[in-house]
Amino acid sequence: MEIVAAINRTKYDVFRWRYELSIPKKLVMAVGMAALTGLVAQISFHIPITPVPITGQTFAVLLAGVLLGKRWGGVSLGIYGGLGVIGLPWFAGWSSGIGVLTGATGGYLIGFIFAAIFLGHFTDKYVRSRSFLSMFVLMLFANFVLIHGPGLLWLNSFAYEAWPGASALGLGPYEERGLLALLMVGTIPFVVGDIVKAAAAAVIVRGVTPKQAYNGEVDKDKWANWRIP
Repeated sequence: MEIVAAINRTKYDVFRWRYELSIPKKLVMAVGMAALTGLVAQISFHIPITPVPITGQTFAVLLAGVLLGKRWGGVSLGIYGGLGVIGLPWFAGWSSGIGVLTGATGGYLIGFIFAAIFLGHFTDKYVRSRSFLSMFVLMLFANFVLIHGPGLLWLNSFAYEAWPGASALGLGPYEERGLLALLMVGTIPFVVGDIVKAAAAAVIVRGVTPKQAYNGEVDKDKWANWRIP
């Protein structure tokens, strides 16, 4: 019991410390999370029907808001996108430049910021969100709505009928496209992998986050009555 209590106290102290850090120190942590996102982005490979690579970066994105909070989680992904645009080669495949942001994957990069802000908000506001099941559901929403939503909207403006393998799906000119064709290019190939990454990230969140209030959470007086799986 003493070991469990010590672990729980450490988790509380770390998140309380993170919340109370000075702005320069929070900025350093945001840059560090951006660097981690750039590193796991290199776990990347392409499939023929889509210009959007399968990468590990969404795993880091899903953790960014949890580990840094709403504001600085969003800042960290903004730093990731901004430095990549001005030339730091840490986008997938060690790429960089404005062409990545304006290219087919630009919408997903914008969605990363939304996802980090969303998850950071729930982590800091609700103790209950730090359970595995709650966080898994939140991460699925962040991934498939807040990341894939902007990604698909942006992707739909590109002439993906010219991509290798796209003709096999019947992807014709812009005016002939349907929602299913768009999903086949921008979401469906990534569903299984994204669910696995969300589950893995939710397991980590369950393990590292304190199950007590460190930030005046709105449900701080209720958490003790819950069994949080």
